[in-house]
Parts: sequence; C-alpha cells; structure tokens
Amino acid sequence: MTQARGQGTEPAGDQQDQDGDPDGAQQDRDRDRDTDRDQNPDRVRDRDPDRDRDRAATVRVFIALAPPDEAKDELAAALRPAYDAYPRMRWNRIEDWHITLAFLGELPVGAVPPLRPPLADLAASRGPVELALRGGGHFDERVLWSGIDGDVDGLHRLATDVRRVVKECGIPFEDRPLRPHLTLARARRDDRSSVVDVTAGLAGFTGRPWRTERLHLVASDFGRGPGPIRYRDLEAWTFGGR
Repeated sequence: MTQARGQGTEPAGDQQDQDGDPDGAQQDRDRDRDTDRDQNPDRVRDRDPDRDRDRAATVRVFIALAPPDEAKDELAAALRPAYDAYPRMRWNRIEDWHITLAFLGELPVGAVPPLRPPLADLAASRGPVELALRGGGHFDERVLWSGIDGDVDGLHRLATDVRRVVKECGIPFEDRPLRPHLTLARARRDDRSSVVDVTAGLAGFTGRPWRTERLHLVASDFGRGPGPIRYRDLEAWTFGGR
C-alpha cells in the first residue's frame, strides 16, 4: 500500500490545485467578484450575448472518482467543528467532492461523445481501486484538501490510462502530474490562517477504506452565471469486477 502525503504544505498552490480541482485559482478570482455582482446587479444583466452563445457551445469537463457517501459523511463529521468555527471559508458542497484524474478544460460540446465508448471500455476492463481519505493539507495557505491513502499506485495507473484515452480521442489538455487529493475549501483572500488551522485539526483523521465504484465524466457550470459553481455527471461507468 502506498500512501499519498496527507498532511503539511506543498508549494505553488494555485498551479497545483488546478490538477485536483478543475476550476482552480480562477474560481477564487470569480468568487471574489460575487460581492461586486450583488452590489451591481446591472452588470449581470449586461452580459455579452455573444459570450453566452459561445459558452452554450462548450462544456467544461473533467474525469474523476468520487468517494462513497459513507466515507464523505465520516470526513464531514470530522470537519463539523471547522464548519462552525470558519463559516466564511468557501466550503465545497459534500456532493461535489471528487478526486480528479484528468482535467480537460473547456471543450466543444461535440468533443464529448467520442470520449464515452473508450472510457466505458476502460472502466469495464479494470477492477476497483481501494482508497481512503486521510489527514489534511493546504496549497499556499489558501486551498484546504484531504489526503488520499491506500492503493495510490493503482490510482496513478488508472489516471495514466484515462489520460491515454483522452489523447487517443484527439483532445488536447494540460497533462499535469497527478497529485491525488480531495479539495474541501478555499480561504478568502483576507483570511489565510483559517486553512492552516483546519489543516492542523485534520492531522489525526484516518478514514475507512473504500473501493472505487464508478469512473465519472463530469461537467462544471463554472463561468456560466453569478451563482455558485456546481458539478454534474455527464455519465458514469461501473468498474469491472464489482
């Protein structure tokens, strides 16, 4: 069993977080503008219609794994004191927690269907990977994450095969090294100590082992309005051997 680093800090936070959270640092910048939007609602109404049409013709896509509900509930219980103590942090919705294997970015809508058959075949040909959530860490005192324990070597092999499928479909993307983690929250720009404090509080967390159930092709509504970012499955495929 190989363990991912579950505690401490890694450098170059914004750059690394793009590997594990598809909206990365840009999400921070856009959410920092939420207050301005609230105070200036005309800016929302004055959006460029050409830009809206362009967005309708594209979709922001990534491929990921999702922990089962029992594992997420366990971590959420460990985070409950932090939820109460740091309500101003931008906490990700529990239902959106995921481990990104490949972030493809903004794609033409027509580029998505060719991904489905080879990803389905890949999932069917592989058994589940046993993982667990463990500890916590942060990127640049800004992004809070939980570490990944268990068969991380198997996780890396799966990510390599997923990225190979994407390349064989002719989809260009930035093939960053995989740094397995599950993004939990972001600090506001005027409050970075909260992430460090919550990281320390997660140091002793060790979650139950779980087996990956499905490979998820996910879309994000990032950049498509003033509301919060949400994720939705375009499709998910059960791993073989389950």
